Parts: sequence; structure tokens; C-alpha cells
Amino acid sequence: MAELGSTSPASSLKKVLGPLQLWGIAVGLVISGEYFGWSYGWNSAGTLGFLVATILVASMYTTFIFSFTELSTAIPHAGGPFAYARRAFGPTGGFIAGYATLIEFVFAPPAIALAIGAYLNVQFPGINTKYIALGAYAAFIGLNWLGVGIAATFELFVTLLAIAELLVFMGVVAPGWSWANFVANGWAGSDGFSAQAASGIFASIPFAIWFFLAIEGAAMAAEEARDPHRTIPVAYIAGILTLVLLAFGVMIFAGGVGDWRQLANINDPLPQAMKAVVGASSGWLHMLVWIGLFGLVASFHGIIMGYSRQIFALARAGYLPAYFAALSPRFNTPHRALVAGGVIGVAAIFSDDWVQFGGQSLTANIVTMAVLGAIVMYLVSMAALFRLRKTEPALHRPYRAPLYPLFPAIALGLGAVCLGAMVWFNGLLTLLFVLLMALAYAYFRSTGEQRATAARNEPMSI
Repeated sequence: MAELGSTSPASSLKKVLGPLQLWGIAVGLVISGEYFGWSYGWNSAGTLGFLVATILVASMYTTFIFSFTELSTAIPHAGGPFAYARRAFGPTGGFIAGYATLIEFVFAPPAIALAIGAYLNVQFPGINTKYIALGAYAAFIGLNWLGVGIAATFELFVTLLAIAELLVFMGVVAPGWSWANFVANGWAGSDGFSAQAASGIFASIPFAIWFFLAIEGAAMAAEEARDPHRTIPVAYIAGILTLVLLAFGVMIFAGGVGDWRQLANINDPLPQAMKAVVGASSGWLHMLVWIGLFGLVASFHGIIMGYSRQIFALARAGYLPAYFAALSPRFNTPHRALVAGGVIGVAAIFSDDWVQFGGQSLTANIVTMAVLGAIVMYLVSMAALFRLRKTEPALHRPYRAPLYPLFPAIALGLGAVCLGAMVWFNGLLTLLFVLLMALAYAYFRSTGEQRATAARNEPMSI
């Protein structure tokens, strides 16, 4: 496809990623969701109710990824959903998708950083989890600063270790697992399926989404992929299949090893589930804690990579100050964008010292905020797919969504259900999300000239 605008060294990213590295990014972005965060869904839904919620969400993500891949291969751009929505709906559409994605990717890392602290707290009970989270930001912003090739290779390594550890977890706890444990009190608040149980299913949706949140972030590495028309479909399709299998395996095995209610409000459900089977002094438990950190690190590191590309792309297009579109002269990485997202994440980690929302834990609130951004972006992306099929039928599409229009319609419909449920059960956080978007929109409306200037130098499509 012809490129619109010039591409200068100051705005171009290096093409160094192959399909295996992109798969590592796609899975690594998400895999911490298998280690923590999802178990908060048991609080409102119980194990059986949350199983239903996860089936619905897995269906949404599977159809979404098979559809989203069409966009990411037709328009490989560091902005990902921002670029697709802008092409389909103009600058305002780009704003909605870009800033919703930014909220998702900026708020997910602090939740993961807190979980890293919680996992280390199992080994070192006196440790301050927030200071560990702060140290994690410093370390992985630095690693991403050094270059995407190094960062992606590291991401692949820790992702493979994290997958292996999840399989080990399932194998070790299997002898202590029983279906009776899993279904005991399985419908939260009732003895069977009821209106209250249905309400709990919808309330648990944000935590089912956490199993898969951010897989779409691999699209933000599209400008750095070799032959993106071929590598992106391989990475995405293999990635979503990997994650669906791991999500159901981890949830079912963890829920059947004892009283699952002891795991429903903590940041380290897998070590605690394993402890119920093998005891606190088992070498298996210590191995899970240490190697399990790789799962958290993989997502933390990958999402930092993702938010930096989103900030960079928005700044390059004039949706954020041009200051954040600069690349490191030595490493050709968006160093200022890396630091900017880190500052916001650290502020979120310490926000519970002065802000409380809805009686949930800090981690649950941060997860919910990230999910709100994600769902808005998913809806806009699927709408963009339909729009571009109509307005640009001749657009080169190396990969086409299967069973179109069924798959994107399923993703759009289930996404709307998820958003409605989240708004209903998280009124205060939804209000905060709307306020952040409104402030961003005020900035957007006042910077039209900035975008017009940026358009002359930005690669609109690759």
C-alpha cells in the first residue's frame, strides 16, 4: 500500500521482529492474567458463575482476534486501534480508540507491578509491595529503552518459562483436585442458578477479561515486524489459542484444590492453591513463586512496550505533545513515552493513600479501569472493521476475518454486553473513566493545528 506522508528517521521504528517474537509479545502481554487478578471474579460469581463469564469472554476474544487481525495486517501501524479508527471514522474516531487504548495500557502495568510485590511477599513477608512495584517500573522501563530486539527476545524467553510454570502448576495440584471442591458454593450468594447468581456473573466480567486483556497490543509492534502481513496472523491466532487453553486450565485446577473462597481476594492465588496441596515448605511452592514471577514480568514488560508505542504514535500524529514522539538517539526507542507511562503507573500504585473507590481492593480497581478502556477500544475497532469493509472495499487485506460478518458481529455484541455490565456494577470507576476521556477530548479539540502539522511527517499506513 502506498504510504501517506514521509517517514523520517526521527519517526521510524526498526523492523526486527519475526513471528515467534510477535507470538511471545502477544502471549506475554497477557499471561500475567493467568497468575493473578482473575480470582477476584470468584467474589461476585463463585466458581461456576465465573466459569460461565469466562466462556462468554473467551468467545468474545476469540472472535475479536480473528477479526482484529484483518485490521492489523491491512494497516500495520504503531498506534494499532488508533490508526484503524482514524482511517474509518476520522480524527474523532482515532481519538476515542487511541485514548481508550492508552487508559488500558497505562493502568494495566500498576496492577501487575503490585502482583509482583505480592508474589515476592510470599518469600519475604516483611517486604513492601509498593516499593517492589516501583523498582519493577525502573528496571523494565530501562530494558525497553535499550531496544525492541533485546526487549522482544527477553519477552519470548520469560513467556516460555511462564507457560511451562503454569503447566507445572496444573500437574502438581492435580492429585489434590476434586470436582466437589470446585462446585461447592459455586453460585455466589445462592444454592443454584438464580437472578442473584446471574447478577454475579455480569459483575465478574472485568476479571474474566483480565485473562485475555492486552493481547491486541501486539498490533502496536506491527511497524517493527518483518513481513507483518504474514507474521501478525500467525502470532495472533496461535496466541489466542494458547491463552484460552491456559485460562481454563488454571482457573479450573486452582478452584478444585480446597476452599476456593480463600483465593478470591488475593494477588497470589496460584501459590496459595499449591500450598493447600503440597504444604508451605514444599520445593514446588518455592519454584512456583520464583518462576511464576516470570509470568508477571512477561506481561509487565510487554505492556510497558505497548503503552510506549501508543504514546509515541499518538504524539507523532499530534494527539499528544510532540515531545513524546522523540526516539532515543542511541537506541531508537520511544524513551520519553516509556517514562511518561511509568509516571502515571506509579501514581496509580500509590493512589489508595488518598483515593478509595467502591470498597474494592486497589488492584481490583486498577484492573477494572484498564478493562473499561479495553472494551471501548474493542467496540470501536469492530465498528471500524465494518466501516472499512464498506468504504474501502479495495483496501489490500492479506488476511480476512473468517465467517465475516458473523465473527466481528459476535465480538461487537458480546463487547457491548460486557461494557454494559461493567458500567452497571462500577459506577464510580466509570465516572472516573468518562472524566479522563472528557479531559483528553478538551485537549484534542484545542490542538487541531498540532495534528495538521504532524500529519505532514507521520506514516499513515505502512
